[in-house]
Formats: sequence, structure tokens, C-alpha cells
Amino acid sequence: MPNWLRSVDEVLAVLDGAVPELPRLLAAAEGAPLFVVGGTVRDLMLGRGRTDLDVAVTGDVAAVARRLGGEVTEHERFSTAKVNLPGADIDLARTRSESYPEPGALPVVEPAEIIDDLARRDFTVNAMALVLGDDPGLLDPYSGRKDLSEGVLRVLHDSSLQDDPTRALRGARYAARFELCPDADTERLLRSTDLTTISDDRRQAEMRRIAAEPSARQAFTLLAEWGLLDVSPEQLRLAEKAAELLAAPPWSAVADHEETVLAAMAGESATVKRLTAASPSRPSEGVELARGAASAELALARAAGASWLDDYVSEWRSVVLEISGRDLMAEGVPEGPAIGEALGETLRRKLDGEVSGRDTELRTALELSGRESA
Repeated sequence: MPNWLRSVDEVLAVLDGAVPELPRLLAAAEGAPLFVVGGTVRDLMLGRGRTDLDVAVTGDVAAVARRLGGEVTEHERFSTAKVNLPGADIDLARTRSESYPEPGALPVVEPAEIIDDLARRDFTVNAMALVLGDDPGLLDPYSGRKDLSEGVLRVLHDSSLQDDPTRALRGARYAARFELCPDADTERLLRSTDLTTISDDRRQAEMRRIAAEPSARQAFTLLAEWGLLDVSPEQLRLAEKAAELLAAPPWSAVADHEETVLAAMAGESATVKRLTAASPSRPSEGVELARGAASAELALARAAGASWLDDYVSEWRSVVLEISGRDLMAEGVPEGPAIGEALGETLRRKLDGEVSGRDTELRTALELSGRESA
């Protein structure tokens, strides 16, 4: 984590240059207070580019979105709207407060002022707002800028992780991505977080976000250290190797990065172990071994050392016959299982270099089906 941050004036200047739609946004607000909030502020301070903009509005979000123009998607229930403009995507949300009827429950939302909106955030580094308009500046009631500069991850209040335990998962993601260390109180709260109060869907959504990060291994390692995830060092190493594998062709086109990393966190399946232990002596054997394996399992087996799978994904799996069952029936072979068996054996021979060309394929398949070619 660098010990420097852009100044507020620098951030506002970058914002003006990067988002030419800001004058239109201010005009659309018609005097209603506007604030750039959350991760946008944090990333701008760190000098990280953003193509989207999170804006809090003290007023009618839908009206601001419609006046702004562009492609608008409204969510009236949540008082939010997304506006797609040529230069940026702008997410608008009504400034609001949140209360939690019970741990892990979805919050009850009420319109509120910006200071209340910042109070509902997860960590101090995400609880800053840039004031837009005639008197621009920074709202930083929880010293998020200082914590960001010093590399500290700090919750806003002691009940934060009890109210919403997914914040602990996000905390690991932020800590790994920005090289932040939780302060003593935050680490204590992280270690005591009860993830069972949230649904599997919410928990898995956060885990997928972690898996998508370049620093996924570090984030999962933190969760393990905090006692929130039961994974072994071997699983973490496999996840990292798989992520490296999927970063370049040909494997980048084979398996989904997030699915594969999450599969590594779940442990090696029987299929992954079988593929890893295998050493096929010919292409047809390799194709048979890989048949039915999920793409994530193929990637994990390769990451675990099954180098023969490089040939499978780059060559063997794309080998197909130039003939079909119709060609055999046209030669007098009756419809039935003999056709499938003949085609399957012909493909195996083609994979192993024993058959080449359409005429040879047809002759071989006819011989295997008990027919002679004309």
C-alpha cells in the first residue's frame, strides 16, 4: 500500500477530466445535493481508474436520471437508477439510512442525509464522499482517508459485522486487494463473525467476487486465518496455480476463472484426482479419460500437474469425423447401435493417427459395421 494519496483537489480534477458528463449531472440535479461515494472515492485517491461512478442524491433519483438522459434503468423499490452514457456508467442512489431487524437480515432502508448514508457503509475506506457542485470537497467523518494512507482496515462500529456478516468476506477482499491490515478491534470482530446468519446465495455471491480477484489467494488465506473458511494450504496453492493457468491461452478459453477457483476451495474431486494421476499412452485414451469432466475439473487437474491435458484442450478434443451416420446408412448400413459403435471406433483410430481423410474414414466405418464400401 503506497503511503501517498492524491489530494482532494487532485481527485476532483481527475474526476472532472474523466467524467465529462459531470456538468450535465449537476444540471440534472437542479440544485439537489450530489455526492460521489464509496469505492469510487477510494479508487480515485489511489490513482486507480474507474469507468463507473457511484453518486448519492439527496432527492428524487428517478427524476435526476431522466433529466440526465442516456439509457436509464430504474429500480423504484430501492430508489436507485443506472444511467449509461457514452463516457461513463453512473449509478444513482438516494441517500439513505439502514437498520437491521436481526443479524444477517436484509436492511430496512429509509431516506436520510448524506452523513447517515456514510454511516451505513462497511469500512472507513469506503465511507467517504466527494461533494459536487459550487463548493466541492471531501466528507470524511470516519477518517477513511487516513486509514487508506496508513493501510488500515477498520469497521465503522462494533455491530457492523453482526448486522451484515457479508462485510467480513468483503473485508478479506479489500484487505488483499489494497494490502490493508485490520486494526485490533476490527480483527477481533472479523474472527467472531457468524456467517451462518446469511443465506448461501449471499455467501456464494461474495465468494465469487473474491474468486474473481487477482489477489484471491491472499483473500482466502485471510478468511482461513480469521476462522471463517476451512481450507488447506494445498487448496490455496491449487487455486493460485489454476488462476495463473487460466490467465493465458489456451486455458483462458477453457474454464471460467471464478468457477475454477471456487472449485479449488471445495477440494479436489474424484475426477480431478483421477485425471491428475492418469498418464494416457495415446490420444484416444486421453479423450476417453476426459470425457464428462467439467471444464473447472480439467483446469484444476492441469494445475495439479496433468500436463497431458494441454494436448487434450489444444488438439485432441477438437478432432471430429468428416462422416456421419447418414453416410453409413446411405451405404446400406441399417439404423441401429452398430452405426454409433463404428463411428466411435473410427474416431478413436483417427485420434491415434491410424485413419486420415474422408474416404478412409468411410471405408473404416463400413468395415467395422460389417459392410464393404462400394
